[in-house]
Amino acid sequence: GKPPTKKAKVLHKASWSAKIGAFLHSQGTGQLADGTLTGQDALVLGFDWGKYLQEHSYKAAPVSCFKHVPLFDQWDDVVKGMKVEVLNSDAVLPSRVYWIASVIQIVGYRALLRYEGFENDAGHDFWCNLGTVDIHPIGWCAINSKILVPPQTIHAKYTDWRSYLMKKLVGARTIPVDFHMKMAESMKYPFRQGMRVEVVDKNHVSQTRMAVVDTVIGGRLRLLYEDGDSDDDFWCHMWSPLIHPVGWSRRVGHDIKKTEEKRNDMANHPTFRKIYCDAVPYLFKKVRAVYSEGGWFERGMKLEAIDPLNLGNICVATVCKVLLDGYLMISIDGATSDDGSDWFCYHASSHAIFPANFCKRNNIELTPPKGHDAKTFSWERYLEETKSRPAPSRLFNTDCPNHGFKAGMKVEAVDLMEPRLICVATVKRVVQRLLSIHFDGWDNEYDQWVDCESPDIYPVGWCELTGYQLQPPVVPEPTTPAKAKEVPKKKKKPYGKKRKKLPAKARSVKQPAKKPSATNSKREAKAASQALPEPAPDEIIAVRVKEETIDPSDAEFGETELPVPISSIKQEDTD
Repeated sequence: GKPPTKKAKVLHKASWSAKIGAFLHSQGTGQLADGTLTGQDALVLGFDWGKYLQEHSYKAAPVSCFKHVPLFDQWDDVVKGMKVEVLNSDAVLPSRVYWIASVIQIVGYRALLRYEGFENDAGHDFWCNLGTVDIHPIGWCAINSKILVPPQTIHAKYTDWRSYLMKKLVGARTIPVDFHMKMAESMKYPFRQGMRVEVVDKNHVSQTRMAVVDTVIGGRLRLLYEDGDSDDDFWCHMWSPLIHPVGWSRRVGHDIKKTEEKRNDMANHPTFRKIYCDAVPYLFKKVRAVYSEGGWFERGMKLEAIDPLNLGNICVATVCKVLLDGYLMISIDGATSDDGSDWFCYHASSHAIFPANFCKRNNIELTPPKGHDAKTFSWERYLEETKSRPAPSRLFNTDCPNHGFKAGMKVEAVDLMEPRLICVATVKRVVQRLLSIHFDGWDNEYDQWVDCESPDIYPVGWCELTGYQLQPPVVPEPTTPAKAKEVPKKKKKPYGKKRKKLPAKARSVKQPAKKPSATNSKREAKAASQALPEPAPDEIIAVRVKEETIDPSDAEFGETELPVPISSIKQEDTD
């Protein structure tokens, strides 16, 4: 190719942060083929987490609670009181200048910062996403010949800013030098466009279909069914239990839809032109090995399970078929179709299935089969009536890690009824490792139960970090000219059919559709989100967020202590 230009040489010598910045900002901008906004374009319509959390004094779940997000295992080192070098937005110089700021508060990936010199004045505090490349460790300016300039508002407050900063920096902590390098590394994902997988058929949940990866954003995959059209897609995380390597269905005995020939209009689709391999098995989340000796699940055994078509319900269920490798086909009692089309596959180690009386022991409302009253339902009587037996408690996975989630914490959560949407949400209740997720502004009927290690919940600021559009809470419409658009809530249930609310014919539903609620806002949010499948992969974007303080005394920062040489401090001219 052509030899590097002078400019290229300069870039080659540039600091790693400049390279990473270019890498992070070069991805995820614009729109996906279906109109979904991505990257910085998606953030134009962004939600102000900082304001939302401050106004209501909400708490946010710490990044360390989420095992599938960037730097989750190092985020406890980011503490209140640490110092960073950031872009000085309160300056009138023609070039970019920087100043030192203190972390006042940490909320998910977001931090509330205050420029040094403002002391206890919170009037100029500002929120930012710590994943942005405009936040640097102390000493970065000196190493990269950048100028430190005090904010215009307080430039005359001190005559000797150098001495002032030196006093402030003694013994202070800062972010690690390789912070953004590690951030960029952790945002590289192994799945690529064109890889083939097997995934649950959203229209017939008891079978899988062949699909191809179309887009990867923050570890989330937009899959196109091989025998569908360009709108026949399915969103899920790469660690989702709903996707498997090619050949999985045949190996374990799961039904798979016979792949028909691609439609003519899809033959030239960019994604299908790029198919180059099946996704290899090691890319998928491994399930726990199980041993069936000494008694195992058997067909006809009863248990309790999260209804995959009504994720806010835990129902009486039955093991309908035992597959290989520990997989089970489960059906919800009272809603079973004759052809088994609403059976759903759960692994024996899944945290979505429970022994009989789990709900009773944990004060959760159990959804009984049709014809039974939830208040008077008795497992003992039901087992006797159905001449069945419960699955032994020892067969269930009861591990409960110290996950750190607490009721009231804010998160960003996938609406599993419409998986392309990620919404502002609250952990409503914590039962061992089970979390009840409530979507802010939506009725309780749209709540969903998820596991504490679900890849479908994220910390505050994750959408900004990856460039994915976040759906804001639904706000009640003013009581003046009410919008005629407001429609009665009607929720599309997950993949497949809407249980107990739709007639039998509605059994085949589109992929999880977002919960349309009483307000049309939701509809609009849904429409907007449909246009936003997901942002471009591996992108870090400046963000704002708020709350959740980490005690500085708890974090060990290793070798990121100051003082560090302070680069030339320039007094900004006021004339």
